[in-house]
Amino acid sequence: MSTAWQLIGEEGTEALTLTRLAECAGVTKPVVYDHFGTRAGLFSELYKEFDRRQTALMDAAIAHSEPTLPAIATVTASSYIDCVLHQGQEIPGVIAALKGTPELDEMKRNYSKTYIQKCRNILAPYAKGGVISDASLWALLGAAEGLSYSAASGEITAEQAKFELSELIVAIVERSIHQVTAIL
Repeated sequence: MSTAWQLIGEEGTEALTLTRLAECAGVTKPVVYDHFGTRAGLFSELYKEFDRRQTALMDAAIAHSEPTLPAIATVTASSYIDCVLHQGQEIPGVIAALKGTPELDEMKRNYSKTYIQKCRNILAPYAKGGVISDASLWALLGAAEGLSYSAASGEITAEQAKFELSELIVAIVERSIHQVTAIL
């Protein structure tokens, strides 16, 4: 896996084939084909590894955070941005490759839904009635992806990305308080 990440970092996702991975890793092609099956299988495993790392980072940050909305928003934003930055420029390419087939696109979508549910569970205690809309959570995810990729490419700093995402999280939760109040 580390060889695959390195290859993507140096040459981009287009260069990552199972044959090229075998060459770079110093193993025979059958070893790589037996392990990943297809190029799509390789990209799937890369994304799964990234998601596991992101989940572990977020869980650890939440566990050590103060139980206040600003603190939870800060660690949620920081863990997302930090994980993408740790992976570097490679993860946007991997995510783009996931859009290449319906199966991989569905896998990415399922991971996105899982992340959204995790955010709902983390943030709901701070929302009136424990309700945060699906649309708000999808907006949060889109902002997290956009800000983290912008930070990874150097268009903004990591601190700017973390601050904006944290502020957005607080705004989404506070907005949900107002939405519930307006409905009542």
